[in-house]
Amino acid sequence: MSTQPLPLEGITVVAVEQAVAAPFATRQLADLGARVVKVERPDGGDFARGYDTAARGLASHFVWCNRGKESVAIDLKDPRGLALVRRMAAGADVFVQNLAQGAAARLGLDAATLCAAHPRLIAVDVSGYGAEGPYAHRRAYDMLVQCEAGLVSVTGTPGQPVKSGVPAADIAAGMYAFSGVLAALVRRGATGRGGPVEVSLLDSLAEWMGHPLHHGMHGGTAPARTGLAHAVIAPYDAYPTADGGLVLLSVQNDREWRRLAGQVLGRADLADDPAFATNAARVAGRAATDAVVAEALAPLTAEEALARLDAAGIACARLNSVAELADHPQLTARDRWREVESPVGPLRSLLPPIVFPDAPEPRMDRIPALGQDTDEVLAGLGLREAEVKKLREAGVVA
Repeated sequence: MSTQPLPLEGITVVAVEQAVAAPFATRQLADLGARVVKVERPDGGDFARGYDTAARGLASHFVWCNRGKESVAIDLKDPRGLALVRRMAAGADVFVQNLAQGAAARLGLDAATLCAAHPRLIAVDVSGYGAEGPYAHRRAYDMLVQCEAGLVSVTGTPGQPVKSGVPAADIAAGMYAFSGVLAALVRRGATGRGGPVEVSLLDSLAEWMGHPLHHGMHGGTAPARTGLAHAVIAPYDAYPTADGGLVLLSVQNDREWRRLAGQVLGRADLADDPAFATNAARVAGRAATDAVVAEALAPLTAEEALARLDAAGIACARLNSVAELADHPQLTARDRWREVESPVGPLRSLLPPIVFPDAPEPRMDRIPALGQDTDEVLAGLGLREAEVKKLREAGVVA
């Protein structure tokens, strides 16, 4: 039985956000109990709403990043609308924005300006490349930052670099913005003061590039692109099975290699063969290493191969499709799926990864329609119904 509230209950977040990075950060806050008010343009809202229609008519990115929020449609270009958002920020605990570089400062919604006016406020600026420097005003879409950060250069096959299949730069920045807010809340609890938080996509993804970066800076060369193989460990790759599957396995040390050789490959003689006995030798002779493993697994089905690897204590996995992830037996067994209300009805969604066993389940509230909460939020600011109606007639709110 739960004995504590969700950790962010009572925290109010106002977000002038779009696309993925900031919305992903604020969704984490909403999941953990915060009230998140999402400010959108009246003419279409967050442009991620229009990325696709895959989620029963809704955009899959928007569904993923925006559950549990209230949507308020306000025109920030109108002084009356901007004044409303400033009033909302004044009453919030956290303000998050990821407008184009310089836009928030022109509106007086940048972290420095807001925190100077409201000392308890935590204000987060999420940008592509940071506030200064030669790249500060460049457009910073996820794939562009993946390229600038070198992620693409180490992803793919020897002959073909590829981008990550998920928006890695956006996710990285979103998670650092989320953790930055949590750290700032802890500091405010000790000092009574909020303050600005800055997160950039490039900084975030550069941090995630730590292994290849240090490998290249200190070792002289960056890790080679090796497809599903590991650049410095062998065998660590995907191997085909008789039923058309792909099974991945990873041998992390020479003790595991001896088990693999004797219990899975049926080649105990390879345990101490100088061409295979050490990881350095196996990497140097990667083609021969992979050939031996592939030959042993080829006659087996994927299930047979996984069972044999498991029995030998070798780390392994099946190469699943997205559809197989949606029906993954581990997620099902742990009851990780919920239904979230939306403008098109209930949509299946995963519980967030952070679990508090002594608190209620994370909030999995509805995905809002554009402007669904405008009237209620503005009423909370003290506006009368007639005032809201006048603003709506003027196109300031929707």
